[in-house]
Amino acid sequence: KMSVPDYMQCAEDHQTLLVVVQPIGIVPEESFFRIYKRISAVSQVNVRDSQRVLYIRYRHHYPPENNEWGDFQTHRKVVGLITITDCSSAKDWPQTFEKFHLQKEMYGSTLYDSRLFVFGLQGEIAEQPRTDVAFYPSYDECETVEKRIEDFIESLFIVLESKRLDRATDKSGDKIPLLCVPFEKKDFVGLDTDSRHYKKRCQGRMRKHVGDLCLQAGMLQDSLVHYHMAVELLRSVNDFLWLGAALEGLCSASVIYHYPGGTGGKVGSRRAQGGSLSAEAGNRHRPGKDGISFLFFTSIKELLGLEDVTADLCVEQKYLTNLTGAILQYYFNYKNAGVIELEACVKAVRVLAIQKRSMEASEFLQNAVYINLRQLSEEEKIQRYSILSELYERIGFHRKSAFFKRIAAMQCAAPSIPEPGWRACYKLLLETLPGYSLSLDPKDFSKGTHRGWAAVQMRLLHELVYASRRMGNPALCVRHLSFLLQTMLDFLSDQEKKDVTQSLESYTAKCPGTMEFITLPDGLKLPPVPFTKLPIVRSVKLLNLPTSLRPHKMKSLLGQNVSTKSPFIYSPIIAHSRGEERNKKIDFQWVQGDVCEVQLMVYNPMPFELRVENMGLLTTGVEFESLPAALSLPAESGLYPVTLVGVPQTTGQITVNGYHTSVFGVFSDCLLDNLPGVKTNGCTVEVIPALPRLQISTSLPRSAHTLQPSSGDEISTNVSVQLYNGETQQLIIKLENIGTEPLEKLEVTAKTVNTKEKLYGDFLSWKLEDTLSQFPLKPGKIATFTVNIKVKLDFSCQENLLQDLSDDGISVSGLPLSSPFRQVVKPRVETKPLNPQESSKVGDFSHVKTLEAILNFKYSGGPGHVEGYYRNLSLGLHVEVEPSVFFTRVSTLPATSTRQCHLLLDVFNSTEHEMTISARNNEDLILHAGECQRMAIQVDKFNFESFPESPADGTQFANTKQLEEERQQAKGLEINSKLDICWKIISFHK
Repeated sequence: KMSVPDYMQCAEDHQTLLVVVQPIGIVPEESFFRIYKRISAVSQVNVRDSQRVLYIRYRHHYPPENNEWGDFQTHRKVVGLITITDCSSAKDWPQTFEKFHLQKEMYGSTLYDSRLFVFGLQGEIAEQPRTDVAFYPSYDECETVEKRIEDFIESLFIVLESKRLDRATDKSGDKIPLLCVPFEKKDFVGLDTDSRHYKKRCQGRMRKHVGDLCLQAGMLQDSLVHYHMAVELLRSVNDFLWLGAALEGLCSASVIYHYPGGTGGKVGSRRAQGGSLSAEAGNRHRPGKDGISFLFFTSIKELLGLEDVTADLCVEQKYLTNLTGAILQYYFNYKNAGVIELEACVKAVRVLAIQKRSMEASEFLQNAVYINLRQLSEEEKIQRYSILSELYERIGFHRKSAFFKRIAAMQCAAPSIPEPGWRACYKLLLETLPGYSLSLDPKDFSKGTHRGWAAVQMRLLHELVYASRRMGNPALCVRHLSFLLQTMLDFLSDQEKKDVTQSLESYTAKCPGTMEFITLPDGLKLPPVPFTKLPIVRSVKLLNLPTSLRPHKMKSLLGQNVSTKSPFIYSPIIAHSRGEERNKKIDFQWVQGDVCEVQLMVYNPMPFELRVENMGLLTTGVEFESLPAALSLPAESGLYPVTLVGVPQTTGQITVNGYHTSVFGVFSDCLLDNLPGVKTNGCTVEVIPALPRLQISTSLPRSAHTLQPSSGDEISTNVSVQLYNGETQQLIIKLENIGTEPLEKLEVTAKTVNTKEKLYGDFLSWKLEDTLSQFPLKPGKIATFTVNIKVKLDFSCQENLLQDLSDDGISVSGLPLSSPFRQVVKPRVETKPLNPQESSKVGDFSHVKTLEAILNFKYSGGPGHVEGYYRNLSLGLHVEVEPSVFFTRVSTLPATSTRQCHLLLDVFNSTEHEMTISARNNEDLILHAGECQRMAIQVDKFNFESFPESPADGTQFANTKQLEEERQQAKGLEINSKLDICWKIISFHK
């Protein structure tokens, strides 16, 4: 029984001569295979004085039991032996030559010729001319090896040709021997050798044998004739095993004719010489020229059940499949011919792969899978499954190919092997990845829907991890586990997620995961696996600096902000790709040396708390110091804002390309271009030169009231103060330079906001010169700035408390003036003490009024000032004005002098404290809390004739109203300047 199949067999091997090349004694493996490679390169030789070509098949190991099937198929017979040996001294030569003879005896019954190549022996022995031995000084000095092999092949051809001629000649007087396979010999003992049936069997087998010899000798047309005759003879005696062999020879010869380039997969490895039928041969075997030929084709027709068989000797390509099926059926009946049947399946698949008939090929392969051989060794199993995988790959069954290659990989590490080959297992597992739609590049899984069966892919990745661990390579374990977690996250159960992460953390404790490529021994590079899903990032937004730190460009008359890129307001021909959106420049600036922020909206998909360490920004364009952050995201957190910060160290354009993290001990660089579906407002921003940073602190407490200016500006600091109407207080502001650049320029402006009250005089006033004298303000230094807060609101009581005045029509402190023709019909208040009930009717004297203002500090310095940039800092001032005194009644009396008059004022103290009222050239009036008294002031009469009068016609209402207000204000200022009325709370020293 032939026990070792040759899975590399192909149809063209039937025309080859088998030569075994083996070492004798101790020969270095490297040296042996270097010579073996040179020998096996001489695989086809043109026969001298002939158009025939001899093909040689070399093997460095061949089981002797397979050689016993040489009569069944001559390409299985070892006809040549080449031995290689080391022999350094003459005394070792006899022993070496003896070993050579012993080696020949192993294949002695079939050998045509043999050679011994001796390396290292020099001297008298080496100089003796011998045909069967070649001496070379060393493995490097053997230029004639190829020539010796060609001579050796020619000697094989001479023997082959003599045997072919000897057995092809019809010697009717001689008895034809019966060729047998090993297991048949015992079955033919005692048979009648003179019977016609026996003689036909002998003739048919011999005719098939001669066909094999003709095919080996490069006589394709003759071999076809002999195969056809053998088929007819063997079919008539029901010799099915040899009938199958004859048909296989016929198929092989036909394949060699149809596919001169070979079917073994090595394109161009065979020349077409000898692989075609000559026109003479074709004509010689057509019907009408040779009646026997017609009988041959009739038998093939009946055998295959075909109706249209051509009369050519070669089997047509479309019938090869049917014929091979018949061959396998014959072999199937003989359990000892399992190897023959298996190899026939392999040969058929190689032919069908070329014909692109995948379904038929898969049926032959499926048949090969179920052929039972003897108990195979682990190495043989690996070889068998590897070849099945290769053949399935060749016919386009990629997943089936991966299935058998994975079995071969598992066989490499079978428990029965004393030293499992984990490296071979790992290598084979890697080769299965394409069949399962897997690659080792995570980028292939970031686009579109998932391809392949996730459950199978996860199993395969787990096996890669295990094989990596058994190889002692923790870096590979980390890389494959990271890939599993990143690409299969959506298919992992909650428990599997926990198990994978625990395994990953145990491996990264020994070998942290990096962003470096891992190069395998065979040169394959494993790309890094960034954890873009741990956490998942939904949006990236570059944040503007806080309002107080935002740079502003000084306005230019040249209109620098006008874009000149395009003359069109809008163009529809704009490509809005994600990449262009990310490269879009943002309309705000960052400042060199200041902390800048990028906000990420992240999501934790894990069923447990996710700790992300060392999370920072990845940027290009500007030197950038990233300030890493650590965060802990709750299980399945939903969208969660994370702010990453950093400091640009130089100026220019900076682009945020992504972020880096450390999760489960794996360091990842996650680029935004590789994140599908991430929203961004643009990732490129301009960094301007450094500016100073101003911090202000005041002598007043912070205010709970936040000013909301109409312009939308934010107030950095809000302070509040309570003052009585008419009171003045100083506000001390400390200006501290907390930046790294000197503060060189400062401008201060004030703006009153959110008030309906009418102010008189300057509400806020200051002298900036005293502060600027302390400039430039170095980093860390403090300057002071003093602001005077003076509140002067209306001191009159409400309109219904006023009495009619004399015809002079005087108004105090800017109250509306009454014209002589105006009729005031409001009631007169006679009672001086006002109780709450009455006050509720006539007005609330304790009503607190609010004034709000914004102090704006515009400052600059350092390189940013040179480039024309500045910053704004705003201070919000909230002033609560409590009423102090009210003038409830105003009237006049004539004085002794016609140029003067007495001004009578009813003054009401609305505070809870005792106060004094003083006026120019008048004694102080003391008022208790809530007390109202009348004070008389002798003043010169006022002359208002110089003030403009109201126009008679009311055509221009707006101008008339404005003129009236100006007129009243001018009269009020005139009166105030002459009266100079002041109040003072004695207990407060105000």
